[in-house]
Amino acid sequence: MNYIMQKSSALDQVWDNFSFMQQIINAHVNRQCAGCHEGGQNEDTIFDLDASRQGFVVQGSNGEFPFLTSSERLEVVSRVRQALPRDKLLLAGSGCESTQATVEMTVSMAQVGADAAMVVTPCYYHGRMNSAALIHHYTKVADLSPIPVVLYSVPANTGLDLPVDAVVTLSQHPNIVGIKDSGGDVTRIGLIVHKTRRQDFQVLAGSAGFLLASYAVGAVGGVCALANVLGAQVCQLERLCLTGQWEDAQKLQHRLIEPNTAVTRRFGIPGLKKTMDWFGYYGGPCRAPLQELSAAQEEALRLDFTSNGWL
Repeated sequence: MNYIMQKSSALDQVWDNFSFMQQIINAHVNRQCAGCHEGGQNEDTIFDLDASRQGFVVQGSNGEFPFLTSSERLEVVSRVRQALPRDKLLLAGSGCESTQATVEMTVSMAQVGADAAMVVTPCYYHGRMNSAALIHHYTKVADLSPIPVVLYSVPANTGLDLPVDAVVTLSQHPNIVGIKDSGGDVTRIGLIVHKTRRQDFQVLAGSAGFLLASYAVGAVGGVCALANVLGAQVCQLERLCLTGQWEDAQKLQHRLIEPNTAVTRRFGIPGLKKTMDWFGYYGGPCRAPLQELSAAQEEALRLDFTSNGWL
């Protein structure tokens, strides 16, 4: 399938048929992938509204991609592509610190089978990453990418919000098809939806903690860490929102807030991997310098799930 096409076609192919709800099922990936013995190769499964697997988000924040070598990043994508039917979408994180490295990684990701690239903001020199710098960066990447590009703003990890004015400008690029916004500012998400409404541009919530609110202001989906372990429940929340069952959606959203916080900003990847083990998946060890949870942290993590009826 050729993804160098008009933006509307790219959107039809990349977004309209897929709900970006994740569940890591990386056990088979780790078994197949050389160089994965330390962990850090979790891959995010995308679910449709019936929670059937439609593809993978590979090397988002929960894939520990900053701790992988370039060759490991490409090998993971290649192995997932080999294991994945051709009609299943593979979205790969290709962001690097420099524009040149990001272009090269994005092209390489496409060559090993990615259908679209999710590009996180460069952040090491975050004091100089203003709108002009980021517009230049993403435009160059999108110009040279053979696959559609998704903007990725995750300020908890980067210390940098992709400015709204930059998002609006970039939404006009024919090869930039959307944004995953993990900042949690629902007014910002609503503003981006409003200001890009005339573009073929999709806004995705970056966390299950504000998924309902994001749908209420016009987002079309979410890429959610919590769905690595509660994929069916996150998809149910999406279904309730899309069908206007807001009271039931609110009740479910409330039960997801504490577990979502636990596997994101409270305990992070170590907490997420531990929870995956509890739910019958393979979480595995973290790649250093990330450390495993202490016994007390593990007990607190378990409480956040049991108190909400999930364990």
